[in-house]
Parts: sequence; structure tokens; C-alpha cells
Amino acid sequence: MRRDRRFFAGLVGVTAVVTWLIWTGISDTMVYYLTPSELLARAETDELFQERGVKVSGNVVPGTVSASSEELLHTFMVMDPDHPDVQITVHFRHPLPDTFNEEAEVVMDGRYRGDGIFEASEVLTKCGSRYEAMPEEADYATAGTYDTGADPYGAYGDPVTDGESEAAATAAYAPEGEQGAEP
Repeated sequence: MRRDRRFFAGLVGVTAVVTWLIWTGISDTMVYYLTPSELLARAETDELFQERGVKVSGNVVPGTVSASSEELLHTFMVMDPDHPDVQITVHFRHPLPDTFNEEAEVVMDGRYRGDGIFEASEVLTKCGSRYEAMPEEADYATAGTYDTGADPYGAYGDPVTDGESEAAATAAYAPEGEQGAEP
């Protein structure tokens, strides 16, 4: 009986330690994305807020993107999607992502300074939720027409077009000296 109690007490202790380790690990890595409105509200109420890193999500305000090649400083404004009149100024001292544009939805990691500037250490652009083909890709996909009712691809995988027969297409790709021969 005494042995069972010791085992149970040890099991409870190990479970408590594992639970504590998991909880502290998760809580240290969880970062909530703030909107510019939430960022400004927290900065007003929390004096130590400027010392903490935070993630902010919003939309780039068109016409506000500028860059200084001497300092490698990108400056732009980000607005709250729900409250477009609430905007913050962002400084970023690294190359911008390729998908960054003047109307991009961005997620930034960094610190909010006391002078009202968000100093970003990382800028990511969000991708659309679905892929939409570019117009020239859509035109290319529907460009070919095939006259034959048979397989639209010849014996060697090339499209048979303009009424060209499968035999003619096969002969065109046959090795020298074997033209007209059955494959």
C-alpha cells in the first residue's frame, strides 16, 4: 500500500513538472498580432510597453512608402483595416520582401518607440487566400485548339494542331532513316 502511494505521488510530481514546462514554453512563444489601434491603446496605458517586442498587422497606406539608400531605411505607414483613420509610421532597416507593395497586408515584428515610430525588425507580407492566374497565364492555358477527335497530344507528347495527323507528327519526330516505319 505504501509503495502505491509513493508511485502515485511521484507520478503527480512528474506530471506537474511536465505541465509547467509545456505551459511556460508555449506562453513564451505565443505572440498576439495587434492592430495599429490596439498598439496605440496599449502604448497609452502601459508604461513598459515600449520595452517589449510585439507583432503588428495592418495594411500599407498607399503613397507613404519611401526609402533612403544611404541608411537602408524604409519608411511607410500602416493603417488598421477596421479603422482606416488610425495609422502608425514604420521604420524598417532591411530589404523589403519581394511581395511588398503599396497596398499589401503586412505583419511586422518590432518595438513601438516613445516618439510614435514602430521600429520593425521583420516585415512579412501576407499572401492572398487563393491563387488567381495572371491574365497572360489564363490566355496561354486556353490558346490551343485541336482539330482531331483523338488524343490532342501526338505520339511523343506534343500537341497535334492545325489538322495535322498523328502519323505526320510521329514521322516528324522519328529518328533518321526510320521515317514512315511503325514505332
